[in-house]
Amino acid sequence: MGMLKEFKEFAMKGNLVDIAVGFVMGAAFKEVVTSFTGGIVSPLIGMIFNSNFKDLKLELKEGVKNAEGVMEGQVFLEYGTFLTHVIDFIIVAFVMFMMVKAVNAMKKKEEEAPAAPAGPSQEDLLTEIRDLLKK
Repeated sequence: MGMLKEFKEFAMKGNLVDIAVGFVMGAAFKEVVTSFTGGIVSPLIGMIFNSNFKDLKLELKEGVKNAEGVMEGQVFLEYGTFLTHVIDFIIVAFVMFMMVKAVNAMKKKEEEAPAAPAGPSQEDLLTEIRDLLKK
């Protein structure tokens, strides 16, 4: 039972729970970015280049038609899909950079808050107590 209790303590630490929440939020954010890239960015780029951005591919090997007239054996290098994912990554990385920058700015403001006025030191207080006890 000791290992189970130890694991429970580990799993319930604040940092681990924070990481889990961040991971779930990041996954949801990735879906938003993916839909933004696929629904807005890719069509705009496709309009500029007169093609569907996700359909950009290079045929490496020609296929042959089977009895039903369907092409088989084709091999493509789908660089349009890769570029879409690179754009997704850049957007997510930029947003994460901006979030970290904002958090760091807030931390600096907290650090710059004026310190409480310095009172007598611990040694001064002990000296004063000693002097009072002598009386």
